Amino acid sequence: MADLKDWRQTAQEDPEWAETASKGQAPDIGLFPDIPALRQWITQSKEAMSAEMGGSISGVNESDHQVAMRDGHKITCRVYKPESPSSGGSPLAVIYHGGGWCIGGLENEELLCRLLTSKLGMICVNVDYRLAPEHKWPLAIHDSYDATKWAAKNAGADPSKGFLIGGTSAGGNMTAVVAHMWRDAGDKPAITGCHLMIPAVCWQVLHKIYSSCDLANSATTHILYFLQPLALIYPPDPQFMPAAYKKDCTSMEQNKDAPILGQKAMDLFTDNYIPNVEDRKDPLFSPLLVPTGQKGLPPSYFQICGMDPLRDEALIYERVLREEQGIKTKVDMYPGLPHGFWSIAPKLKVSEKFVEDSVKGAGWLLQQK
Repeated sequence: MADLKDWRQTAQEDPEWAETASKGQAPDIGLFPDIPALRQWITQSKEAMSAEMGGSISGVNESDHQVAMRDGHKITCRVYKPESPSSGGSPLAVIYHGGGWCIGGLENEELLCRLLTSKLGMICVNVDYRLAPEHKWPLAIHDSYDATKWAAKNAGADPSKGFLIGGTSAGGNMTAVVAHMWRDAGDKPAITGCHLMIPAVCWQVLHKIYSSCDLANSATTHILYFLQPLALIYPPDPQFMPAAYKKDCTSMEQNKDAPILGQKAMDLFTDNYIPNVEDRKDPLFSPLLVPTGQKGLPPSYFQICGMDPLRDEALIYERVLREEQGIKTKVDMYPGLPHGFWSIAPKLKVSEKFVEDSVKGAGWLLQQK
């Protein structure tokens, strides 16, 4: 699927999603007034999704652990274990939730963790890392890395049976970052697979000729009248994306007004998490740019949405891993669907498929170790 001749075609709206959107059930995160309002919304949405899609999942024991981070602060790591574990030991999965590094919590990935434990016999660790704007970059990365080190030693799993890390959106970003950190530090046991769901891997911005102008100023407005045609001559440029890949990077512009996650929402999250623009090319935020490259990373499974601004950077990253480094990859594509659609519309057939694919994809990763 990553070899599509025209990735742009995957943005054509899915009919099932279009019906949902026509009923006013496609929120734009960028229109929420503030982060607290978003936090309340995402919690309610994820709890509803878990109830709708997961119901009662038997055979899973859950326990919360207060885990000390490098600065002494303690975060919660929820551990999911099979009630009847394999006598040969259980593989490990460490999961980082999504939410733009600013919203969400343990409820975000509760369903996935329960399914991986129930269906694949894994021990899962759900990481409640600290959020922005109270805790800005790179604290969430440090928390996720430290929690992963704790999980490898203390969760009760046998990582030699498989050691996966994964996450959604911002969590997918941190999955890629932690994989590089783990490799570069030579940490043991080795991570054997990465599960990257709608990940952000290289910061991009749509250059706006007049982004800093005061539209209330009549003189400025007059100037803008003449500058507007220049937007056709100088199209948006995916800043910080390596030059070799820029020509394939069109989804940020194509899907800037997409449902759920559009340009406004991305700006809201990024500005709260990592306000210094120059920091955004740091590999602890844009892992595609890591100076040590992608060699030696574990096999990776991608889930990518066609109507997502993040679509092309995920497809580029997958292609770099597979073609340039010979790393095993698997891609499931969801044409015509926006970022995080399955959380907003859990009753859709394609939402059920996404969740089923997540479990199958993790199973594929376990087979690659």
